[in-house]
Amino acid sequence: MGERARGGDGGKPGDTLADMTLLCVPIMVQDADQALADAQAARDAGADLVEFRVDGYFHGTGDAGEMRAVAGIVEDSPLPSIVTCRSADEGGQYDGPDDARVALYEYLGTAKRPPRYFDLELAAYERSANLRQKVHLAVDHPARRRADAPSLILSMHDFKTRPADLARRVARLAETDAASVVKIAFRARSLRDNLELFDLLTHATKPTIALGMGEFGLMSRVLTPKFGGFLTFASLRPTTGTAPGQPTVRELEELYRFRAIGRATRVYGVIGWPIEHSRSPHVHNAAFAALGIDAVYVPLPIAVSEDAEATYANFKGTLLDLLHDARVDFSGASVTHPHKQHLVRLAREQGWRLDKASAANGAANTIAIERRRGAEPTVHVLNTDAAALRAVAESVVGSLAGRSAVILGAGGVARAGAWALLGAGARVTIRARREDQAHALVDGLGAPASLRCEAWDTPVWHNSDLVINATPMGMFGGPAPDESPLSEAALVALPPGAAVFDTVYNPAETPLLRAARAAGRRAFGGMEMFVHQAAAQLRAWTGMEPPLEAMRRAAAEANP
Repeated sequence: MGERARGGDGGKPGDTLADMTLLCVPIMVQDADQALADAQAARDAGADLVEFRVDGYFHGTGDAGEMRAVAGIVEDSPLPSIVTCRSADEGGQYDGPDDARVALYEYLGTAKRPPRYFDLELAAYERSANLRQKVHLAVDHPARRRADAPSLILSMHDFKTRPADLARRVARLAETDAASVVKIAFRARSLRDNLELFDLLTHATKPTIALGMGEFGLMSRVLTPKFGGFLTFASLRPTTGTAPGQPTVRELEELYRFRAIGRATRVYGVIGWPIEHSRSPHVHNAAFAALGIDAVYVPLPIAVSEDAEATYANFKGTLLDLLHDARVDFSGASVTHPHKQHLVRLAREQGWRLDKASAANGAANTIAIERRRGAEPTVHVLNTDAAALRAVAESVVGSLAGRSAVILGAGGVARAGAWALLGAGARVTIRARREDQAHALVDGLGAPASLRCEAWDTPVWHNSDLVINATPMGMFGGPAPDESPLSEAALVALPPGAAVFDTVYNPAETPLLRAARAAGRRAFGGMEMFVHQAAAQLRAWTGMEPPLEAMRRAAAEANP
């Protein structure tokens, strides 16, 4: 992929790092001292280079002092740098004349210590022959024959969507002799756009940056080393990103173990909508690190729509595309709301193997994929929620045989819980706001005598030993994060020895748990269930014994 600038040495000429994807921190320059302080912080955080975004700092007025100020920032930078004066047409703040910013680049190129790269948009480069000539002078001035001459990053950006003429633009970028590096960045519409970006990297004829913006594009930013991308961008802080979807340096380095990702790294993830607050990446990446497994676990958002069939079609198409793209090496996933039932439906269509819990519940939360060279992937679909919920329930009340449990909700977790508790000999009552869903759950499990349903607001609790919240109420980022599914009066009405188990794990202390303890009831959160089901997933993916303490610690330390 060509030369790589070595970070951490001030940009000493001639240094190269073959086959290494660089980590670049973009800095929006408003003040020179702050920009340099941020560059030092970027170096301390492990970045290889910084991008000084001067489009809000340089106004193109012809004032020589502006150019000297930018040159001073570059000269004093503790890391090699890219200088970018991004046009307002492509998401930047610069709306001055093209000639002025190219003059800035030419001035910087002859400075005592020039930047390592300039970034200029393809659209600006193609606007006039005179502009192109000035660009060539900026990157290869005949009066300057020096080893540290800047190189050109020729770029294109679309902050709204994938450009319809993407292929033509990419071809023009690659065919431009003046460009040492080409950059493609657009707002990803779905996970499948990442696969196209990976394809661009795989077939690149010169060093290439190919990144998806927005929540669907995170996968491209994390996995770019797997496909030989020239660099990825990571913000210094959550509030200082220069494009939507940029992770922080800390997230890339510590959560995703960016430096350990290579061609052979296996890819796992969490499928759901929304999933930005999931702790699964923290838990599974910590487990991979503890076990020394060459794998990374990333968020895999698959959006929903009002049309249920359209939602299923999106889920199906995305999952099958990931599965059959051999370059990605997609090896497994956790599946969460609202796609657990979609997974079982797809498994039955495709003839994949279902475990007993998935088949009985019509919902699953785990995909395990076996890959053998020259053969189609083998897919196993599992439900690890059921066994995890039973294990935690037994740790709370002891043997479940003959016990009475009330489950709040009628979704996938409620169904798995009912199936598991019935299998342990408990009597189970389902209460859901939508009574038709509660009846459907009972009928779906064969309507055994020990399973019944009641209205959500039934005041009688039948000497319940255990109440389980299987709704998303109280979940961080959910539809009702500050609400408890049970009122204070309902909690007080529970038998004195009853226990309350909230399957919500984020946050660890939910409104229900606080209210239950205030009412004098034993209360237990969903963190241990979360860790148990994640451990079962890891076992299915790797065949190895999960590092439970490392997983618990990662779950507890993850920010909500």
